[in-house]
Amino acid sequence: MTREEFNSFCAKLPSATHVVQWGNSDVWKVGGKVFAICGWNKGADAFTFKASDLAFEVLQDVPGIRPAPYMASRGLKWLQHYAAPGLSDDELQNHLMASYDMVVAGLTKKKRAEINL
Repeated sequence: MTREEFNSFCAKLPSATHVVQWGNSDVWKVGGKVFAICGWNKGADAFTFKASDLAFEVLQDVPGIRPAPYMASRGLKWLQHYAAPGLSDDELQNHLMASYDMVVAGLTKKKRAEINL
């Protein structure tokens, strides 16, 4: 997946918003909460997303995937696809959608209503 494909996919998710921060990273949020990040990893795109407990345990041992720098070191269950083989584009999209869904589920009813979810 390219950065452009990542941004295009995330832009299609309901009420998703985009900002560029943290050294030119594309940061996607819903309800003001981050669900996906695309930044640089030694000149290549790296895709970071929130993971379920099970996905975090299983995927962190897959070549090309690691606990997300900074976030995982603080006890958060976030993963980063940073190199091949990693995830296929379809698998990455599924995990981005799951991350989005987990963040939406954590929003208050009031916040969901404010952003039409």
